[in-house]
Amino acid sequence: MAERPHLVVVGAGPAGLAGALAAVAREVRVTLVDAAAQAGGQIHRRPAVAPAARRRPAPRPRAGTWERLRDALDRHRATGHIAHLTDHHVWCVERSPASGEFAVHALRGPAQEEGVTVRADAVLLATGGYERVLSFPGWTLPGVVTAGGAQAMLKGQLVPPGRTVVVAGTGPLLLPVAAGLAEAGVRVAALVESAGPRALLRRAPALAGQPGKLAEGAGYAARLLRHGVRPLLRHTVVEAHGADRLEAVTVAAPGRDGRLVPGTTRRIPCDALAVGHGLLPHTDLAEALGCTLSGTGVRVDTEQRTDVPGVWAAGEATGIGGADLALAEGHVAGRSIAARLHGTAPDPHAWAAAARARTRLRAFAAALDAVYAPPVDWADRLPDDTTVCRCEEVSAGQVREAAGDLGAGDARTVKLLTRAGMGWCQGRMCGPAVAGLTGCPFTPGRRPFARPVPLGVLAALPESQPD
Repeated sequence: MAERPHLVVVGAGPAGLAGALAAVAREVRVTLVDAAAQAGGQIHRRPAVAPAARRRPAPRPRAGTWERLRDALDRHRATGHIAHLTDHHVWCVERSPASGEFAVHALRGPAQEEGVTVRADAVLLATGGYERVLSFPGWTLPGVVTAGGAQAMLKGQLVPPGRTVVVAGTGPLLLPVAAGLAEAGVRVAALVESAGPRALLRRAPALAGQPGKLAEGAGYAARLLRHGVRPLLRHTVVEAHGADRLEAVTVAAPGRDGRLVPGTTRRIPCDALAVGHGLLPHTDLAEALGCTLSGTGVRVDTEQRTDVPGVWAAGEATGIGGADLALAEGHVAGRSIAARLHGTAPDPHAWAAAARARTRLRAFAAALDAVYAPPVDWADRLPDDTTVCRCEEVSAGQVREAAGDLGAGDARTVKLLTRAGMGWCQGRMCGPAVAGLTGCPFTPGRRPFARPVPLGVLAALPESQPD
């Protein structure tokens, strides 16, 4: 019997799982590589095994979908057709120009000191997204976390970020985060959303195409009302206050010109702030392979293929759109990969339902992007002494000086002049803020490695990959 072709899927969230299951069902051997200890991604994150956990798990949306994915994954793992490598942090994917074979390099374990290489005939990048962070005075205080970070703490460790929490920023993620905290017994002092109802009304026709998602949002809002939490719309966080840790936040309503409207400023006592301004695609691995981007996401065709032969991408890596869109894209990618690896042309009719869902969900995601854009002129309100790059302790004033007095016209030049983005996160956190301060569009920086790699791991790699 001929050996099954081998696919490596990077990322075990909805897109990666859907792609892996679609491919393995069509005679493809799959290795699923993921940095987490369990499959499911952020949306299906489950509590770590902890015998003394005192808090009940937060209610999980789409529990039935997750159970079907989990059961299918377990069945294929039992047969040996899927290998699931947990705690494997992929730092680079190489493609041999001669053979087309891929080498997926990862660091194994929590310490990330042991190198592992998996070879494959094709790669599906389902690397997800990360949170957009916008600076404001006091954002580096202990007690200030991202909205997704607060959700991960609650889902994964059953631990809230504080006892009295303000949830703020913009985007559909704020509702489930606030609802989850409230139902875990946390006092949600305020839900501060910079978008207003008019923005929603302007996009009503596109949003109405997904009544299920609107109903899900309404459900979160109803749960918040039961806990006495009413959203504070068209407001934004102006400053976080505290000496050694967070004690309060100041919020206000910006006008159309970006200036704060007099009389709208209020100070809210709290010991934690969960703040988020949407997500950005993880594209490090795709860029290192030479894949072209479209905007901030990986550009793909109708089969989810990138412009690098043998590389597919699905889910948030191609553009932020949520779990349902990720499932549809992953399914299309998995079917396409299976056909291509078996040397046949895929039949688009085989995934017609997923393609139709993908079209509708992409339109819905585009409408949400327009509704939940970051506040206008937020960077203009940023005082010069506000830290922008916390890794290298670069202030907003230093970035403005580089862009103004020193003539830096892009984020890369600002980086060279100020070191903003040269720290541990390599600009993932400060990149949007630096772009906003310089007036440049935010573009992901191309990096040879997706994460820091020990020199010993690099030294242990062969000098040349066999063709």
